[in-house]
Amino acid sequence: MKPIQTSKKALRRLLLEKQRLLRPRVEPVRSPQELRRKVMGVIRELECIQIDPVSAVRPNQHLVLAARVDGYRPDALLELLRENEVFEYFANAACVIPMEDYPLFEPVRARMRSHTEASLDALRPVVEEVLHRLETEGPLPAKAFESEIKVHGYWDNVSAKTKATSHALNLLADAARIRIVGREGNQRLFALASRSVPYDLLLSAEQMDMEESANALLRKYFRAYGVFEPSDPRLGWQRLNAAQRKEAINRYVNGGELAEVEADGVKHPYYVLAADVERLYAHMDEAEKERAADDAALPITFLPPLDNLLWSRKRLEELFDFEYRWEIYTPAVKRRYGYYAMPILAGDRLIGRMDPRLDSKNKHLSVQLLQIEPGVARSSALETNIREALQSFAFMHGAETVSVEQYRWE
Repeated sequence: MKPIQTSKKALRRLLLEKQRLLRPRVEPVRSPQELRRKVMGVIRELECIQIDPVSAVRPNQHLVLAARVDGYRPDALLELLRENEVFEYFANAACVIPMEDYPLFEPVRARMRSHTEASLDALRPVVEEVLHRLETEGPLPAKAFESEIKVHGYWDNVSAKTKATSHALNLLADAARIRIVGREGNQRLFALASRSVPYDLLLSAEQMDMEESANALLRKYFRAYGVFEPSDPRLGWQRLNAAQRKEAINRYVNGGELAEVEADGVKHPYYVLAADVERLYAHMDEAEKERAADDAALPITFLPPLDNLLWSRKRLEELFDFEYRWEIYTPAVKRRYGYYAMPILAGDRLIGRMDPRLDSKNKHLSVQLLQIEPGVARSSALETNIREALQSFAFMHGAETVSVEQYRWE
């Protein structure tokens, strides 16, 4: 079957539709129960949402949902975690995942159990004490575990600075023997996996064939990315090498589940689900009709650095002509846009970045830099649209006032 010929605009519009970013957000919800249902629906559609503790405004997972659900509040996601509707584990990285997908991640858990085995053995007395307390006392916060022993944790570069109990909790969570069942700020609440994961899902995970599980994970990845190509080392979330990634995609193309797509100006093919091909054709028609659309009237969305749309920097550059780097680990003097610069989505284009800081005490959002890309036509209408979007963003995150410290229209 010949590749489908399309434009970058049509392909990125399909991608944005799959990511719940093409259309304006739905109307505000009227009750906490309705909000939780909508949030759970978005998590299922996106397949998973990446977790990160950095909080220039709010942690990444909350910003991802706020970009897609009008009236979003963090307690909705926290309640889903407490009610075991979702679980936290490794997909694209550490992610929030629908609980019904727990069995699919058995290959990842097997890999992590093997990876953590030696470290857990080295901490055996501490590990046994942690497990005993969780078994006898039920769910406990991380602060309930104290130890004077310091060990080399995941983030200790030179000296041992991590409490032995904290490292044991991290290792046990990675090995899926315990899991996070709640969060209060940066404090995590832990419980035994055997007591907090529904029994039928535990049984299904034990009985699931590894090949079946690996294929299910590949399909979940395909749905999560929407538009993808085999150079991504995360393809399938299974650490496949280049030959294995290419073989996997070819297998699904030959089986009729994937379709190859060639976009104008892109040197290599991308792939989409065969079920999405009709939507791609529809976007090809819409792209022609909207070629002369006014940027000033397009909806504005601010995306956090680990938003699902930004998972592939290569895809951003090729389909959006937008170069993005999260500068949190770049020395301050070398940063161009700020350590938490959030890309600005206008319709189906990425037009710049804004670097926010939220002062919760004074209810003020300070934008350290608001930068607009070269080639974006400057107009009072677009500036008004951006300003109103900033006000809305601030209000959603608890701020009553907004200031822009530096404004750069390149």
